[in-house]
Amino acid sequence: MNATSVDFFARQFERQIAAADYALNPFETLTLPHLSGRVLELGCGLGNLTLAAARAGHEVDALDACGQAVSDLAGRARALALPVRARCSDLARWRARRQWDSVVAIGLLMFFACADARRLLREIRRAVAPGGNAAVNVLIEGTTYMQMFDAERHCLFRPEELREAFADWTILRDRTDEYPAPEQSVKRFATVIARRPAA
Repeated sequence: MNATSVDFFARQFERQIAAADYALNPFETLTLPHLSGRVLELGCGLGNLTLAAARAGHEVDALDACGQAVSDLAGRARALALPVRARCSDLARWRARRQWDSVVAIGLLMFFACADARRLLREIRRAVAPGGNAAVNVLIEGTTYMQMFDAERHCLFRPEELREAFADWTILRDRTDEYPAPEQSVKRFATVIARRPAA
């Protein structure tokens, strides 16, 4: 993730930590029931979904580029004695070195140049164990709220791009959502939750 985006979210996370605002967002709420076994969350932010998954009995690996968010998550997980491994990571260079039963990337891929975003999407597919689930959420074309993006390094996906990327898997959820944003702009999201074939 580029420095502009990391700084944007660091400021947002600082406000949320100060307010103890750890509520799940709608995409995390949608994803939680589809998690199973060992979970990887890429771009975990403050770890709201990570902690909810751990409370539900999952072991969770959580990665994010924002050190402040990872530190806050690790501290809360320790205090609750939850099975969470939180690490700071440059996700632009992340490679799938093993597999998990569930891999989540909510609101992450659009913060990379398109070539890197699509490479990371392929890595997410590789990281899911046979029979496991991937949950991916991105901003798509039609989004006009751009304050969190570096001008040169971001990627608005085509509306159908996630569905196409998982066309050979079983699609469990496939939806598009639009939300109002500051200055009469909008955010348009695509979310796909898909199950990898068992064999």
